[in-house]
Amino acid sequence: MTTKIAFFDAKSYDRETFDRVNKTFGYEILYYKERLSMNTVSLTQGVDVVCIFVNAECDSRVIAELARNGVKLIALRCAGFNNVDVRAAQKEGIRVVRVPAYSPHAVAEYAVTLMMALNRKVYRSVYRTREGNFKLNGLLGYDMYGKTAGLVGLGRIAKELVKILHGFGMNILAYDLYPDKEFAAQYGVRLVTLDELYEQSDIISLHCPLTEETKFLINNDSITKMKYGVMIINTGRGKLIKTEDLIDGLRSHQIGSAGLDVYEEEANYFYEDRSDKMIDDDKLALLLMMPNVIVTSHQAFFTQEAVQNIAQTTLQNIKDFEEGLELVNEVK
Repeated sequence: MTTKIAFFDAKSYDRETFDRVNKTFGYEILYYKERLSMNTVSLTQGVDVVCIFVNAECDSRVIAELARNGVKLIALRCAGFNNVDVRAAQKEGIRVVRVPAYSPHAVAEYAVTLMMALNRKVYRSVYRTREGNFKLNGLLGYDMYGKTAGLVGLGRIAKELVKILHGFGMNILAYDLYPDKEFAAQYGVRLVTLDELYEQSDIISLHCPLTEETKFLINNDSITKMKYGVMIINTGRGKLIKTEDLIDGLRSHQIGSAGLDVYEEEANYFYEDRSDKMIDDDKLALLLMMPNVIVTSHQAFFTQEAVQNIAQTTLQNIKDFEEGLELVNEVK
């Protein structure tokens, strides 16, 4: 029998890409616009695999229902797995796989996009010139050359970012629990403690996973250790930053600017069209009003190459499970 996949949080681009790649796999994919949650888990009855994205609610209650419905595999079509109770899944005999590397280039390049747009006030300039205002007041930036960038995490994405910033002639600091010292030496990256990174960096970019240890890594305490006027970039997970503390730092000008492709409570907004509704999240609404903040909709990964790789790896993970092969991308 053909393997059935319940595909949640499906967008038009998901269907287009997965349908194209699935021609070589031949699975029956049932697409649902809704996210996986207790309200939608009933849709998994009679399927073998569920395919979910970053905002799925896959806690122990949902997993217990998945098990009752006969689901054997949770296939994340993303790298992060903080929204899945992996221990509960293992207890229920459900295995979990992910896509650890779809395009580190895409996310690294987007982090630089945010840096450049903030530094050179590109977004403000575009708004002005569309209204016929060509003044330069308030648009002053600085040379990236010679400035110091601090990267929290030195994984695949951060390594691609290092290569780009190295080309800019920047000084690069990095903090990682298990750093690649050979790579760091090759690109002149100085491995430092978190406190040293906070104190010396003009720009801080977050590239670590969301765990209990890294949740709210950026908070009042860490912000007070940073350079006055620091730029913070987050293309990782929203809960790496405590939003109310970030706002306080922006108000005091301790933080000079922030580029956020993720947000602490993004699940109710990101990937949806809310343009005809009032934003009732006061913190998000305030960030969107700030002239030195860019908020985008978790799109750093979103390139043609990345979505193709996501589909290919996700379906290959499912095939490996189906055929009893080693799951190289299993979350344990």
